[in-house]
Amino acid sequence: MASIVSMVAAPGFCYSKSTMVGASTVTARPRRLVVVRAEVQGINPDIRKAEEKVVDAVVVTELSKPLTAYCRCWRSKTFPLCDGSHVKHNKATGDNVGPLLLKKQ
Repeated sequence: MASIVSMVAAPGFCYSKSTMVGASTVTARPRRLVVVRAEVQGINPDIRKAEEKVVDAVVVTELSKPLTAYCRCWRSKTFPLCDGSHVKHNKATGDNVGPLLLKKQ
C-alpha cells in the first residue's frame, strides 16, 4: 500500500525552576520528529456517497477572483487550493471527494 509521508519537526521546550531561590532556567530539549502518513484509502466514509463527486459551493461577496476551489482531499500540491489531485485519489480509492468552491457574488 502506497503512502505519503510528511516529516514535521516539532519544538519541545521544558521550563523548570532552578535550585537557586527566585531564579528560573529554560532547558531546551532536542526537537522531536513526527511522521504523518496519509494511507491510500477513502477519506469520505459516509457523506453523500450516492453522488459521483461531493462538491459544495459557497457564495461570498468579498472575493478577488470569481471562483476559488479549496482542496478537501489533502493531496493537493498547492494546498489549501485545489489542483485536481482528488481525481487520481477518487480513481485509486473509489472515493467521491471533491473541492469546496467559493463563488464571488
